[in-house]
Amino acid sequence: MEFSGTNLSFCFLFIAFATILNPIFALKSCEFPAIFNFGDSNSDTGAMPAAFLPPNPPYGKTYVQMTPERYSDGRLIIDFTVLNKLSAQSLNHPYLSAYLNSMGTNFSRGANFAAAGSTIRIPTSIIPHGISSPFSLDVQLQQFLQFKLKSQLIRKQGGVFATLMPKEELFPKALYTFDIGQNDIGDALLSKLTIEEVNASVPDVVNRFSANIQSIYNLGGRTFWIHNTGPIGCLPYILANFPSEKDDAGCAKPYNELAQYFNAKLNESIVHLRKNYPWAAFIYVDVYSVKYSLYTTPIKYGFELPLMACCGYGGMYNYSNNAGCGAKIVVNGSEVVVGSCDRPWVRVNWDGIHYTEAANKFVFDQISSGAFSQPPVPLSMSCMRFNNIAF
Repeated sequence: MEFSGTNLSFCFLFIAFATILNPIFALKSCEFPAIFNFGDSNSDTGAMPAAFLPPNPPYGKTYVQMTPERYSDGRLIIDFTVLNKLSAQSLNHPYLSAYLNSMGTNFSRGANFAAAGSTIRIPTSIIPHGISSPFSLDVQLQQFLQFKLKSQLIRKQGGVFATLMPKEELFPKALYTFDIGQNDIGDALLSKLTIEEVNASVPDVVNRFSANIQSIYNLGGRTFWIHNTGPIGCLPYILANFPSEKDDAGCAKPYNELAQYFNAKLNESIVHLRKNYPWAAFIYVDVYSVKYSLYTTPIKYGFELPLMACCGYGGMYNYSNNAGCGAKIVVNGSEVVVGSCDRPWVRVNWDGIHYTEAANKFVFDQISSGAFSQPPVPLSMSCMRFNNIAF
């Protein structure tokens, strides 16, 4: 039987859609026995509190079942990722422990290497004397390498700690999640670089990110769930520190454009990764669009005052560099603690930089469906390899 060019095109198109729609391939949930997360404060579940000091109350006030180890009033997107029952059943395990938290930690289902203030590139200004975390993505990668090696040594030694380590076969089957890049933009701006200078640095930042992904692939990672960065121009700390042209939502337009440029380059790098590593799954997750909807149509989703920090003090955005959430300040001659708004569950921003638990839950609910992913597959199917199909 001979095929014309039209018939061949139809045949390839049919195969592509059959791959997506065939229950044998597309409806089988991915089994993720472990999660390994990398990132900054948007997914830090205790790294920086373990390395330095935990955030003061009212951090953690909404989800009181855990100590204040997150830079929010409660849980983060990564917490809902772990608990999500719509994902593979094996994801329904306790919250992901920070690698740096050695106190009573169970790593049998994965580990979290994210640390607040972290950047993709190695920073030049480092906490406690600077503004960036010492745990850049390069360092997080080295921590993961040490964890992978030493965890297996501990398992071989046996004893009480062996059961707290992941089995070797979990690493290639695990979900590798990433949420980092916001601080490469924000910290550069706080270091007095111009928008043009930060913009010029983006290709190098993205190249460093891609190099780290390749390293994890070489260490056995096969399923990657990668968040882009959010609308930084909508965050109170940017609005308070960098007055600029506003968009219709009241966000700082040039700073959101900077984030969008970063996201475009990030997406390009992921497209290249799919081509170079066809046996891995690389999911690009557009959290920017979901978060931005909270600023353009907050009432639609049950939120209010999206540009104001819930926990803060001072100015039209309820944010000041000198009066952070939980800090002690003097007001009218009396010392007070910078506290929370009355209803954090209807607020978008927690402390001027980070999102509330309610906003994090909203974002997770949207992205877990796959509606904001490229390829457009839900989290529960993100191990599917669609790399040879054009979307």
